[in-house]
Parts: sequence; structure tokens; C-alpha cells
Amino acid sequence: MLEWMRDPSIACYFRFDAASMTEEKCRAFIESASRDPSSRHYAIADENDEYLGTISLKNIANGSAEYAISTRKCTHGSGAALQATRDILRISFDELGLETVYLNVLAENLRANAFYRKAGFRFTHSEENALELRGERKALNWYEISRTDLIKETNA
Repeated sequence: MLEWMRDPSIACYFRFDAASMTEEKCRAFIESASRDPSSRHYAIADENDEYLGTISLKNIANGSAEYAISTRKCTHGSGAALQATRDILRISFDELGLETVYLNVLAENLRANAFYRKAGFRFTHSEENALELRGERKALNWYEISRTDLIKETNA
């Protein structure tokens, strides 16, 4: 995890100070996250069981959850994130019985926005000046996918 947290080309889009993350803080975060009943976190690994990233469902409540993913740079373009996303959406809808999975992403993170559309998420709206990040106001794009959207995409 520290590899992607410390990669400036990835960390520039984080809303937390990844540069200050230590191995101890990272372990504490993992331990804390594993006890959160409103979240599910999964490691993404390759066929050799090498860690590639983390994918999560957060704020699971009332038939919906927030999706999050972060991967190591060596994973980008490999298809691993797309497969992990399909897997977590199956878990969301088939195992957890959710109706909607949503996310928000910095509007300027063009690669991530393109990935979410490719994965089947529908753009719902943009929120200008949604948050302050390192002294600048930033816009967020919001996306969602429903059980119905996924069924339509699978049958297309």
C-alpha cells in the first residue's frame, strides 16, 4: 500500500496526506478498517498473489455503498482493476443485496473518470468547489451504478 500512497502521480489525487504515511500508520489504518462494520475492503492480487491494490465498499447502509479503489502504478492498464471492480459489484448486488454503488472523484483526474465510465458507472453530476485540497478548491464528479444498470450491461 505504501508504494501507491507514495507515488506522486497517484497521491496527487488523494484527499489525505499520503506523504506522511508510515508503515506503522498504514498497519493501524488496515486494522481499524477491518473492524468497521459499514465497510468491506479487499486486496487485489495477481495470479502469483502479489498485491496490486485495494478495492473497497464504504458507508454500506440503506441499500447503497460508496466504492473506492487504488492500485499500484504497475497495475494500470492491465485489466486487474476492471476485474476487481466487476467482482466487487457482484458482491455488492448478489451477496450484500445492495441497489446502488456510488463514488466521487476529482473532476481533474481524467484517467480515473474514464475508468469509472468504462466499468459501467453512470455520471450523475459535477459539484464545483466541492472541497479544498492543498489550498485549492476542487470539483468532484459523481457516478453511480445500480443493480439494473449492471444487468443491462451484462445482457448487452
